[in-house]
Amino acid sequence: MKILVSALEHSANLHLKSLKKELDADVEMLGIFDKNLGSPIVDLQSLAIMGIVDALKKLRFFFKLADEMVELAEKADKVLLIDSSGFNLPLAKKLKKRYPDKEIIYYILPQAWAWKKKRIPVLAKTIDKLASILPFEPEYYPKYANIEYVGHPLLDQIENFKTSLNEEIQEVLFMPGSRKSEIRRLMGTFLEVIERLNLQNVTFVIPKHFSDAEVKELYGDLSAFKISHDAHKSLYKADFAFICSGTATLEAALIGIPFILAFKANAFDYFIGSRLVKLDYIGLANIMLSKYKKTQMHPEFLQDEVTTENLVEAFNTYKRERFLQNSQILREYLQHGSSQRVAQIIQNN
Repeated sequence: MKILVSALEHSANLHLKSLKKELDADVEMLGIFDKNLGSPIVDLQSLAIMGIVDALKKLRFFFKLADEMVELAEKADKVLLIDSSGFNLPLAKKLKKRYPDKEIIYYILPQAWAWKKKRIPVLAKTIDKLASILPFEPEYYPKYANIEYVGHPLLDQIENFKTSLNEEIQEVLFMPGSRKSEIRRLMGTFLEVIERLNLQNVTFVIPKHFSDAEVKELYGDLSAFKISHDAHKSLYKADFAFICSGTATLEAALIGIPFILAFKANAFDYFIGSRLVKLDYIGLANIMLSKYKKTQMHPEFLQDEVTTENLVEAFNTYKRERFLQNSQILREYLQHGSSQRVAQIIQNN
């Protein structure tokens, strides 16, 4: 079986790696994905975008890439789209128009329930099988939609979960993001927090793909701190964390390490996003737990709220044991991983 795969993001490829382990050996992937998983048609590094302005500059490139994917789909038996709705949803429309009988599976759905609910009927009509990783998500779709909660991919990847916490906070972890713009906006404040709290045992998680020159330019002098490239092991080992928004916050919530979310975006991007998204929280753990138990799991500080004073106060007043209890509740809510079920969906005729 040949599958046309469109996985543009780093996180999508982590989930794809877990999924590939569950697929039969004769399944061949074509299209866009990490080069460690096969032979993609493009280098993922060339797809990275930083905000709305950068996205506009690369529009022509992405249109051409979508056309290549449509042509390549002729060789595929099925199509698997993972996350990245800005690219994958228009691609799905083109594919369905060109190949109306070719099955399209969408794994890790666009968060249309959060900001573009008009997309939901489009997804329901365009996608043959919708694989949701959020337990509440199917409730937003019409009855005719072929949508199923398949579990959450992080529960396929996380191997260790905290069952207790050290009485004293010893090691503190900092994860200022995976994008250069995120890191630049947070590093100054994070370094001030370290100084203000007089933290002696500090680890920074740095993405593997950065060169030494990029690390020096983005993070500055880190000689006084430990460096890690393994988020899961570092989150499990540490006692507390300061994390930029994104998948890392949900990883921390599931593992059970108390943390504070800090997020600063480009002012224009945040202005646009804040008017499109109507949510009380941006952290995935907070979103899910608020829907399940009507409670907040961890503090969030956004934009101008990201100050040394706010982060230090939140650290000093943190209810860590309550967080650990909520971590267990969150794992029970998500139930299990998703790779095995998605593999079954792909391979079933």
